[in-house]
Parts: sequence; structure tokens; C-alpha cells
Amino acid sequence: MHTPLTLAEVRELPAAVDLVTAGRAFNLGRTLAYTLARQGRFPVPVHRHGRTYRVHTTDILNALTEPDPPTTPAPAEQ
Repeated sequence: MHTPLTLAEVRELPAAVDLVTAGRAFNLGRTLAYTLARQGRFPVPVHRHGRTYRVHTTDILNALTEPDPPTTPAPAEQ
């Protein structure tokens, strides 16, 4: 079983982390993290180095801290 990382814990990570650690930041288990990476559907870019996957911590932080996209307000009634 995995324990999700807090935002404070993510900020303390090194510049790049393994896929399992990156998955924990998004509350993903090991199997799902690897499945999403293989399918090109992991929440942030994944870099393949030989047989290992690495994820930049800045990409994780950006994904976790970016504001929700603005919603289009309904037209004003006249």
C-alpha cells in the first residue's frame, strides 16, 4: 500500500525522482503509475533513462499547484 505525499514532502524531494515516488504525489500506486507511463498518460512528463523512469520534481509541483482552469461565466441576462 502506498502513502500519498503531501505538498510539503514534494517540495523536499530532489530535482528528479523515480516513477513510484512521483506516483505517490498523485496518489497513484506503483502498478497504475507504470501503466500510465507506458501509455503516455502519466499526469506529468516522464523521462525514460535506460530501463528506469524519472520525473522532474518541478513538473510535479507545477501540476499540483496550478490553479483550476477558469470557467466561462454565463452570459449576463439583460
